[in-house]
Amino acid sequence: MEEKKNINRREFLKRLTMVSGAAAATMFLDPVTSVAKTVMSDPKQDNTDNKMTYRVNRNTNDSVSLLGFGMMRLPNENKIINQNAVNRMVDYAIAHGVNYFDTAPVYHGGKSETATGIALKRHDRKKFFVATKLSNFDKKTWTREASEKMYHDSFKNLQVDVIDYYLLHSIGGNGTNELNERFVDNGMMDFLVNERKAGRIRNLGFSYHGDVKVFDQFLSMHKKYHWDFVQIQMNYVDWRHASITKNDWGGDADGDAEYLYNKLTKMNIPVVIMEPLRGGRLANVPQDVAQDLKQRRPNDSIASWAFRWCGSYPNVLTALSGMSKMEDLQDNIKSYSPLEPCTDSENALLAAAADKIGGYPTIPCTQCNYCMPCPFGVEIPKNFAYYNEQIDKRIIPLPDKSAKDYAERADLFKDGFHKTLKLEEDATKCRDCGICLSKCPQKIRIPNQLQRIKEILNA
Repeated sequence: MEEKKNINRREFLKRLTMVSGAAAATMFLDPVTSVAKTVMSDPKQDNTDNKMTYRVNRNTNDSVSLLGFGMMRLPNENKIINQNAVNRMVDYAIAHGVNYFDTAPVYHGGKSETATGIALKRHDRKKFFVATKLSNFDKKTWTREASEKMYHDSFKNLQVDVIDYYLLHSIGGNGTNELNERFVDNGMMDFLVNERKAGRIRNLGFSYHGDVKVFDQFLSMHKKYHWDFVQIQMNYVDWRHASITKNDWGGDADGDAEYLYNKLTKMNIPVVIMEPLRGGRLANVPQDVAQDLKQRRPNDSIASWAFRWCGSYPNVLTALSGMSKMEDLQDNIKSYSPLEPCTDSENALLAAAADKIGGYPTIPCTQCNYCMPCPFGVEIPKNFAYYNEQIDKRIIPLPDKSAKDYAERADLFKDGFHKTLKLEEDATKCRDCGICLSKCPQKIRIPNQLQRIKEILNA
């Protein structure tokens, strides 16, 4: 026991390193015991077209599809959800084995749960698992009464009697004190634990963004509350290029996703992945990276590499994707029907790709839209998406003004910018009010980043 306690971090990670090849999908290295196992079929799914890979949750014995449908980026027109399109996508997903649907009270301006409930209600309840969250971000909702109302409203909106996976939403964003006020001091944690005992919640967990100290604090409550699962941001770039933080061995955790996944695995807590594509960035990688991936697997999409990498980690219960287009849903299903775990050489290729991508001065926006609406009308995620796209195309960063191609590249950026964004949406409308700062789970200094865009536009 003392030997395990004093093990250094590198040795710990080495012993938890993913097994290569097909074995990676089904086993862990000693001393970790299996918390999820891979199966190639789900007895609740009788469609012959279903080749989906499933992971078995040891807590409830659920066979969960390795692809989870994130209901945060649903098809919409002028910010109004297209319910018919949602229904069609949900129908296709279920027909092809997807059975995990993740939503929250705050998605789509409070409309996602309702749209999800309408779409799922048309199907046999035994064929899907629904996940939602206690999104009590606003201080007005920190009271026990307001938080309980949000919880009960989720059942009504989703039209279900049981929530399969319930999460405390966005742990770690603003430190320990806020988290205690949102969930602990008001008695909501005790309430939710009792709801799980009563069977109205089947699995209780939390989603994590931000301060690793808060992550560690909530995991320290595992004996008291028993976390059935935890949702983290994890992809092949964040695994190698995340912020430097202190871990529980007193050293630096050089890669938050790596640290988070391995700590959860050590504690036998299943992992749900969010942002496997890093907000869509890993479906649209720089051209030289795309060429390397296409050369290795010419028939596979760029996005499929990110999904296969995530699925190759055996303690991943499901990887969520926020999908708004049928073609994206179809491609993502293909990536896991069935899963082909990444080989050693493919992992090395992705590590090199991560180093290239992680070295670019991109803005780490995942298009979650939590920062919206802006009181001055700035479409913040849209501005950042265009900026990052121009980095991938090597238009920016701009060279020195004395360079021969300076004016040409600056003009290309400006022309494309004004074609992409309306005048009332662009970065120049930012007044640095700071309202967006506390909303961003990635802790982006949004006004500062918008200023970078302004500087190019004024170049």
